[in-house]
Amino acid sequence: MSSLISADEISYETGIVWLEDIGPLDYVRQSLDRLPTRKGKPAYHRDGRMVGYALLSSDAKPSRASGTFRRRVFWLLPHDRDSDPGGLYARSAPAEAIDPRTLRPRVKGYKTERSEGGPPSKAMQDRGHTLPL
Repeated sequence: MSSLISADEISYETGIVWLEDIGPLDYVRQSLDRLPTRKGKPAYHRDGRMVGYALLSSDAKPSRASGTFRRRVFWLLPHDRDSDPGGLYARSAPAEAIDPRTLRPRVKGYKTERSEGGPPSKAMQDRGHTLPL
């Protein structure tokens, strides 16, 4: 889950590669996967699709036990809001979901009203901002 990712686990990130435009996405799921390399597109073995992944610096050390690197992978499932707007997550988001606009290398990102499917706050309404629902 996003809330369980600590700052030290992503401290070697140098970039995030998006495989598609994140503009229309209210949220993406993020996880820390054990991968054999620091860079490059990782293999993807979940339902749905991978929408992005993190790159690590050459200073990142592999696990002594497995020789793998922990890298963030961003993904969506077939029943997520982008594919099923009226479905399970029409007015909520999965636990590991974050607004992709809040992501940066070494920043785990966070949920927003947009990612949660809720109405815009009074402050956003006062500024004339609306959320695509």
